[in-house]
Amino acid sequence: MRIPIAMSHGASYSGVPAPPRSPGPHALLLAAAPPSVSKCTINRQNPRTVSSGLVKGIVQKRTFVVAGGLTWVDGVEEELMELQKSQEQSSVKLKKRPPLRRGKVYPQLHVPEHIPRPPYVGATIPQELPAERQIHNAGGIAGMRAACKLAAHVLNFAGTLVKPAVTTNEIDRAVHHMIVEAGAYPSPLGYGGFPKSICTSVNECVCHGLPDSTQLQNGDIINIDVNVFLNGYHGGTSRTFVCGEADESIKHFLKAAEECLEKGISVCRDGVNYRKIGKKISKLAYFYGYHVVERFVGHGIGPMLHSEPLILHHANDNPGRMVEGQTFTIEPILIMDKSECVTWENGWTTVTEDGSWAAQFEHTVLVTRTGAEILTKL
Repeated sequence: MRIPIAMSHGASYSGVPAPPRSPGPHALLLAAAPPSVSKCTINRQNPRTVSSGLVKGIVQKRTFVVAGGLTWVDGVEEELMELQKSQEQSSVKLKKRPPLRRGKVYPQLHVPEHIPRPPYVGATIPQELPAERQIHNAGGIAGMRAACKLAAHVLNFAGTLVKPAVTTNEIDRAVHHMIVEAGAYPSPLGYGGFPKSICTSVNECVCHGLPDSTQLQNGDIINIDVNVFLNGYHGGTSRTFVCGEADESIKHFLKAAEECLEKGISVCRDGVNYRKIGKKISKLAYFYGYHVVERFVGHGIGPMLHSEPLILHHANDNPGRMVEGQTFTIEPILIMDKSECVTWENGWTTVTEDGSWAAQFEHTVLVTRTGAEILTKL
């Protein structure tokens, strides 16, 4: 079932799946692609193999001009030496990964009747984006801390399940049981018709991957996106895990993606413009030679799963300032190479058009007078 939502800036929610859009006047309009920039060269035949262009690309990103001259950023020479060393030590060439394929999606799992459901479960009408920001009193903050702490523990548990030959459906089932045993509801289940309890996005899947019969392979990466509804509050977090062993280029990529999230959080405090988050994230991604996916955004979270403000992860001029006591998610998605995103016919799973790999990290944050409390950090 496709549920249209009118969003003037052409972005859609991430963290948990946004309802699929139907064609027509309210259909999703993708944001314009960022200007072309020089980038790290990743071998398309094997995205884990760093070509000689990677070192060159990082040198280009990690320098700046001072009074007409070229100046090195502190520490860049040491990092380049480490990258070169890792390339020399990596003598095993991994086989090319085939494109991600659709697996068998099993029926949604049962949630005991005594567990409270979010109001959207079972709804047959489109969900509108609430305009109000979710700002909490002391009781609300305590509720958010509890929900986010559970989400963080669940995500850690999910990460221990990431092993070769394990299916994404097996991860979904185990996580589902952990959530309901804690007396919570898995927020994605039934949201706009989403049939599973978590999102599992493998390799080139940008977000909203449906858990299915797909078996993980050694060297894969997988983003697991967990959201729970506990005692009237939603908490959400995600992380990209490595299955087995990964090449140094993949480790570098994931480190950059996580650092982008941390950089976005670092600017948060009462009175700061929301747009500073996207500015910091996009500058750091550019610095590393990667690209921010503009189509998916963070969002207000609390008693409502999605609300204003929408948190753009790329450079933007959107108005609005953070307020002490409010909660929202920051969840940038980076891709290795500049590429368009394509959504499969199931209306949810979104992948890069050229097979470039994607990585995402997410936290729910509470704005304070002096900074931000990361509610989903253990």
